Amino acid sequence: MKLRLTGPLNTLLKTDIRITGSKSETNRSLLLQGLFPNISIENLSNSDDAQVMQKGLKIKNGLVDIHHAGTAMRFLTGYFASQEGIDVILTGSQRMTERPIKVLVDALRELGADIDYENVEGYPPIRIKGKKLSKGKVSLPADISSQYISSLLLIAPSLQNGLELELIGKITSVPYIKMTLGLLERIGVSTSFEENMIRVFPKRAIEPTELIVESDWSSASYFYSVIALAEVGSEISLSAYKKDSLQGDSVLANIYGDFGVSTEYRDHCIILKKVANCQLQKVDYRLDNAPDIAQTIAVTCFALGIGCHLTGLHTLKIKETDRLEAMKTELLKFGADISVSDKDLTLKPSKIWSDHQIEVDTYNDHRMAMAFGPLAMKTSFYVNNAEVVSKSYPDFWKDLEKLKFVVQEV
Repeated sequence: MKLRLTGPLNTLLKTDIRITGSKSETNRSLLLQGLFPNISIENLSNSDDAQVMQKGLKIKNGLVDIHHAGTAMRFLTGYFASQEGIDVILTGSQRMTERPIKVLVDALRELGADIDYENVEGYPPIRIKGKKLSKGKVSLPADISSQYISSLLLIAPSLQNGLELELIGKITSVPYIKMTLGLLERIGVSTSFEENMIRVFPKRAIEPTELIVESDWSSASYFYSVIALAEVGSEISLSAYKKDSLQGDSVLANIYGDFGVSTEYRDHCIILKKVANCQLQKVDYRLDNAPDIAQTIAVTCFALGIGCHLTGLHTLKIKETDRLEAMKTELLKFGADISVSDKDLTLKPSKIWSDHQIEVDTYNDHRMAMAFGPLAMKTSFYVNNAEVVSKSYPDFWKDLEKLKFVVQEV
């Protein structure tokens, strides 16, 4: 699907938008529900990733295809490996077969798992024969994707002796690790996280528990971007959010304060207000703990005509696409002065080329499509394969229309 995207004629905005549950929190909760069926879950994400996770958890034998869902790939690898009687081949899209899984597989094998590679060593598809994992100690590099770490932590209470997980080196994804531990504690599992050692204690059974999934802060980022580009006085209410969020991307509330956007917490909502125009020439952010908002911030800065230096982005190279190179390619189409390395992005102040015929390619990456959406506040353009937003936020284009963006299929 190709869309023509044009921003609202009136850039003084005011509307209410409801965003479904966090994809990250949903998939963690679903895995815990697979281990402890007396867990109930409210406000599930309506994303593709959540749907394939739900389907995958029901399969005991045969092929499990999770398409583009990286979270499901990592989480289901741990889940299947720890469940006696399961015999599956876990695979996904072409891009998924290029995303490494070796670190997680090696750790699970160390715990006693039976996992083999079907094609290329270190990459999906993988054959998993579930069994009782008897060992309870393992180590991982601390600077890898938190999804590998969380996959082990989530299955830990079902292991005979729980798990002692040592992280070697500097930890780069603390909020996502704490999200996982926080969910474990909500269902009554004891945990500890001291320096580089994480312990999760075994739990044979839990009391009936309801988990309420907070709405997705990554999805909120696009509306922070819209408000940053809107007129002073604009206001968007987003639900349902809380101040003591488990999600690392909630740092948005602090970052976008630099762009003149205030955040007010009220009755399970956040109220975003444009209170001032940005007076900065350049911003610097280290995003080890929130790499998924890097694309949004880069587009916001470009649209505001300011520079940015974003670091701590090493995990973006192995996402749905190489997000750093993809951002460089697409922003260059609009006249950006941008450079990237394997772990950072640098943007110099530059003016937008407004020829209205530019086509943004999305690389099967939902965040590429959505990060560029707010740029329509400044210039019209086309978005190729716009349906990719369904991976995490199927209603994204409809919600932009609530803000009077013109979204036309062509």
